[in-house]
Amino acid sequence: MRFGRIAVFCAASVFAGTLAAPAFAQNPYDGNWQVTIVTKSGSCEPTASSMLTVADGKITAPGANVSGTIGSGGLVKVSINGAYANGQLNGNAGSGKWNGASAGIPCSGRWEASRQ
Repeated sequence: MRFGRIAVFCAASVFAGTLAAPAFAQNPYDGNWQVTIVTKSGSCEPTASSMLTVADGKITAPGANVSGTIGSGGLVKVSINGAYANGQLNGNAGSGKWNGASAGIPCSGRWEASRQ
């Protein structure tokens, strides 16, 4: 009987410990990223830069309509102010392609990112 109470107490302690410790899903690419886009075709701005933040694999930026994710393997999928981009991060850098429109005229190009 005494062993049963000790086992129950130990199991309850372990379970309570797992509840007390918050689980943070951290993505290896979390942090601030400086992103530069270069237009290769169309009438969009020739170049532009922006600071994006990745937290738990979700991409945000102040003052921009951003929705996107970065997977644990570095795969990027994002929409920024109506433009769409995809690509790959590796370590502290990454690159990919984007497409969008300016005044209804399609444009596209490449992007590069570096962790700050």
